[in-house]
Amino acid sequence: MPDTMKVFNPAAPDEVVAQISATPTDELPEIARRARAAFEVWRKVPMGERAVKLEAFLAAIQASVDEIALSIALEQGKPLREARAETMKSVAEARAMVAHAMTVGTAAAASARPGVRNMIVRRPRGVIGALTPWNFPILTPMRKIAPALAFGNAIILKPSEFTPTAALVIERLAGQHLPDGLVQVVIGDGTLGQALCRSDLAGITFTGSVAVGRKVAAAAAEALSEVSLELGGKNAVVVNDLTDIKKAVAAIAGAAMQCAGQRCTAISRVVVADDIAEPFVEALARHCQALKVGDGRADDTDIGAITTEGQLRKIEELVASGRDAGARLVVGGQRAAVADRPNGRFFAPTVFDRVTPDMRIAREEIFGPVISVIRYGDFDEAIRIVNDTPFGLTSALFSNRNDLINRFIDDVQSGMIHINHGTTPDSHMPFGGVADSGLGAYSVGASAAAFYTTEHAVYNQYA
Repeated sequence: MPDTMKVFNPAAPDEVVAQISATPTDELPEIARRARAAFEVWRKVPMGERAVKLEAFLAAIQASVDEIALSIALEQGKPLREARAETMKSVAEARAMVAHAMTVGTAAAASARPGVRNMIVRRPRGVIGALTPWNFPILTPMRKIAPALAFGNAIILKPSEFTPTAALVIERLAGQHLPDGLVQVVIGDGTLGQALCRSDLAGITFTGSVAVGRKVAAAAAEALSEVSLELGGKNAVVVNDLTDIKKAVAAIAGAAMQCAGQRCTAISRVVVADDIAEPFVEALARHCQALKVGDGRADDTDIGAITTEGQLRKIEELVASGRDAGARLVVGGQRAAVADRPNGRFFAPTVFDRVTPDMRIAREEIFGPVISVIRYGDFDEAIRIVNDTPFGLTSALFSNRNDLINRFIDDVQSGMIHINHGTTPDSHMPFGGVADSGLGAYSVGASAAAFYTTEHAVYNQYA
């Protein structure tokens, strides 16, 4: 691993936006020692006082929204308005987690013996190691930092080496409002991430691909560290019947194209009833064609750059596989030309129709602005198509029929289920998936306490 890591602008790949010192692997023991010392201080701070300090930290992030958004646009490529929304979403989620942490502590339980009072106590777990990907440079780190701190832990964060600058802003602001060493950021590639997982920390939380998630879990298992994994998805929306095609298309395309499709919750498969498929595909194509691809700093940009060259090549490979397999390319299908950024990593919004469930574009996570339309005859077939994947992150249904809505809620294999809107989650709701989309407690919501705290049964004999 080099001593210095360069961060490049995906909209202009020759432009270096930052040079950052890498963290030597042999410094991790000292970093962990500082984190443990900070944890011993922080865990004793009463929750009410902890909440006040965390609000000051979160207010500082909110006040820095423009600085953070610009860093995200430069290192990740998404439009500034998306980057601002991401920053504010991270603050909203963090505040929800702090509010929830206020309700978690000691709970009474029934006793089986006279003269004994039973209690269930939750305590902070300790030092948490967190590894985050490049697609959401502040939301995903804060999705781990906020609950860790709210429940009384310290945290060591390794952001993606492609998008580390927003995380460094978080670390700076944390240093101004929280105990020294409580939030530390380490910079490096996968080698450093593996070493962090083997650092005998209390818990390891990771967001990223299934393949890397398996490696993280194996490395953490060596130290018997608790693990929380948020992994990929091949998310589907079923469009059964509509009263407003334009509104549905806007919601679906928004969920598919935000962050240039580089989201674990992006809609990738659109499963449409045969009798409305033609007008729906036409409307979807018109909507996607109208989206402006460009530099994230431009006010009129709808879709920014693809963050890495490797990801862009993967998108091209899977799009080519769709063509070769016989899917009908309706719009897009190639790199997008942006006049003032001729070397930028841009890909045009793409829609395939007549996709079959066995095609690679219907089975593999593309992580790009690509929609595969699959047609179906009856609702049983639609459910089978939705569930015919190793993933189980999020899904959606557009229908006005109450019977089908309830069947979808009962039968679809997804951690998150949306009815008549896109796949954007609320800030206080559980966020996570089933099957290959996750392992362990969800990263947001009430269940997060199961990862960030330990549970203790207390028997107090008083008579």
